[in-house]
Amino acid sequence: MRTPQHHSEFSRTVDQLADETDPYSPEIGTIPQNDLSRADLDNVNKTGTTTIGITTTDGVVIATDMRASLGGRFVSNKNVQKVEQIHPTGALTLVGSVGGAQSFIETLRAEVNLFESRRGEGMSIDALATLAGNFARGGPFFAIHPILGGVDDEGSHVYSIDPAGGVMKDDYTVTGSGMQLAYGHLEQAYEDDLSNDEATTIAARSIKSAAERDTGSGNGVFLCEITEDGVDIHGHHDFDEVV
Repeated sequence: MRTPQHHSEFSRTVDQLADETDPYSPEIGTIPQNDLSRADLDNVNKTGTTTIGITTTDGVVIATDMRASLGGRFVSNKNVQKVEQIHPTGALTLVGSVGGAQSFIETLRAEVNLFESRRGEGMSIDALATLAGNFARGGPFFAIHPILGGVDDEGSHVYSIDPAGGVMKDDYTVTGSGMQLAYGHLEQAYEDDLSNDEATTIAARSIKSAAERDTGSGNGVFLCEITEDGVDIHGHHDFDEVV
């Protein structure tokens, strides 16, 4: 066999790969980082927010207000959709810094699609909650505290995902700056055998209670109904339409 010349194309390729332990292994990506400080975060768009998730006999109901603010002092947007579908029968709320929450939603939605493409079956809501907690714990998602709700073969599920990656499952939960006000109504009205229609009214009234006193919440309500058939999201600027 002919020995490659020293200055040949082949010899140059060998030299380039000489320092690689395994040049044919897949490259491992890195988690994106940023250099924002806590002072910087005071000046980014935040959702202030009240978000609610309730399990029902039909599935899950999620409700959110519609307001985004700058540092909780100035209303920067009055029509923010704070709940997004990320799974054929699952949705996630947008809570905290808008950029971090939007990135979180897009990342989870992509992972759900990849799971289905690779395995030929849908991801369970429990697995999705675990994945969301792992991403919240190790990713670059600032100041998020979303609610994940969904329906699968195991039934109806509601989880709160805290900023440190903790995953808490419950029959109902509230997150955001208006949570104490919303819980006041929700604790009194919740029952174990609520239908989606009944839970929608209770959730909307709880959001309205928070909007009355919490400066970070207001301007209407988005309601998300999840069943085994899919996800339906609709917004209302007038609370009287739904309470």
